[in-house]
Amino acid sequence: MSERKSPGAAERLARAADEVFGWSELRPGQLAAMEAVMRGRDTLAVMPTGAGKSAVYQVPGLLLPGPTVVVSPLIALQRDQIAGLLGHAGAPEAVAVNSAQAAGETEAAWDAVRHGDAEFLFLSPEQLAKDEVVERLAQAAPSLFVVDEAQCVAAWGHDFRPDYLRLAQAAQRVGRPPVLALTATAAPPVREEIVERLGMADPELVVAGFDRPNIALEVRRFQDDADKRRVVVERAAAEPKPGIVYAATRRDAEEYAADLAALGLSATAYHAGLTAGERSRAHDAFLAGDTDVVVATSAFGMGIDK
Repeated sequence: MSERKSPGAAERLARAADEVFGWSELRPGQLAAMEAVMRGRDTLAVMPTGAGKSAVYQVPGLLLPGPTVVVSPLIALQRDQIAGLLGHAGAPEAVAVNSAQAAGETEAAWDAVRHGDAEFLFLSPEQLAKDEVVERLAQAAPSLFVVDEAQCVAAWGHDFRPDYLRLAQAAQRVGRPPVLALTATAAPPVREEIVERLGMADPELVVAGFDRPNIALEVRRFQDDADKRRVVVERAAAEPKPGIVYAATRRDAEEYAADLAALGLSATAYHAGLTAGERSRAHDAFLAGDTDVVVATSAFGMGIDK
């Protein structure tokens, strides 16, 4: 793909970030990824949680013609991202199309995209498996195709969300705009798989530093499973709230949640065996601060900004 040079792209990006979002300074990783996007380059940005990955599509989206499509895996996460955009008075409209909406709300979202009123359209990967959605999107001629939580494209992730495997085809069908893949967790083999499965062409790779002084890794060994469970429950009960305890199985998640609830805490299990409504309620309660501890399998936590 030939690069479309944008004179003064860094200055334009910085000005838009400041005027619309109030960000007086862009981090080096953010700016490098944004500049690649402005040149029409496929881009993979690996940036730690809290480093401002969303800004990498939000700011260029203001400057590129046509809507920005954001593939985001969780409805609750889509709501968070839209709320974050709408929290800035000068930001353009953002809408979502997902299974939780009424038909009228979905039509209003498509109308906003069709008439150019909405700059950002959030979709789940499952939506892009529908021909009608892809055809409507192609008519809108998106200028950027964003895959958030792109680690779901890798082998461990698409078992969880198989529709991620269809995204390369969907991007082609909507006109093959530049693809921007965002993730906080991608070792080199996972990066290679993301690039391959999304059909990214000679992508720009931006990897930001991962030094987080507020995060520590600690290992404790136990000979007895009962001792381990007791210590985990005691530690979770003593730590500041809210918190997340990750468990290996659905059964462990249920049992740990029950043990914590027996201590008088508000504890909720979260795993793929729950209904979509149950998972959504647990997610919302955690974000609202109504739950002390969520005990979850790896299905919980993706993209949470708290």
